This record gives sequence, structure tokens and C-alpha cells, in this order.
Amino acid sequence: MFINWHDPDHVYLVCGKTDLRKGIDGLAMVIAENYGLELYDNSLFLFCGSRNDRFKGLLWDGEGFILLYKRFENGHLSWPRHSSEAKKLSARQLDWLLKGLNPLPVRRIKAAQPGTFY
Repeated sequence: MFINWHDPDHVYLVCGKTDLRKGIDGLAMVIAENYGLELYDNSLFLFCGSRNDRFKGLLWDGEGFILLYKRFENGHLSWPRHSSEAKKLSARQLDWLLKGLNPLPVRRIKAAQPGTFY
């Protein structure tokens, strides 16, 4: 079976570290208990452990879950570790992630506070 990463309607990146020893049931519980997202609406959920050269994906195909595992032999991912939330990715951001780029660039300029004058 060939999986096209862009077929799902929604792609969510679970930021931070996830225990990749978890299987389908464990990863589904992570989504249901921590993020409140719908597991059965053609969504792909991406998880990364402590090593940045591999990740897992969980996808509902209408009949059951598919557990995906990808390991890069030459390179690594730039996985956001700064929060514990699930971020929705666009097709472009997904491509960045699979090329080893950070799909969620960190803002370097802070927003101005209202009423602050210099």
C-alpha cells in the first residue's frame, strides 16, 4: 500500500516528545486525551520521540488505523520541541518537515505591547 502524505484532509504535528514505543491504541489515546481532536475525520497525526531521525504517523483510512513509521538514513527532522500542543500543518509545511526544515518557524521579533512608546 502506498501512502500519499498529502491525501489526508488534515495533518497535525504533535509538538514535543512522544514515546514512540506506543502503538496504535497508545497514540490514539494521546490524541483523544490530550488534544481533543477527531481521530476519524481523515486526519494524519505525526509524532516524534527523542531522536530526530524518525517519526510515526497515525492515519484512519475509513476501515481502520494505519501506523506509519519513517526513518531517515541520512539527515534528520527539525521537530518543534517548545510546546506540548498539536499544530495543524499545511501541505507546504509538511513538505518542509519531510525535507528536515522546521515547519513552525520561531518568531524572532516580539509583538509590540499596546501603549508602549519608545
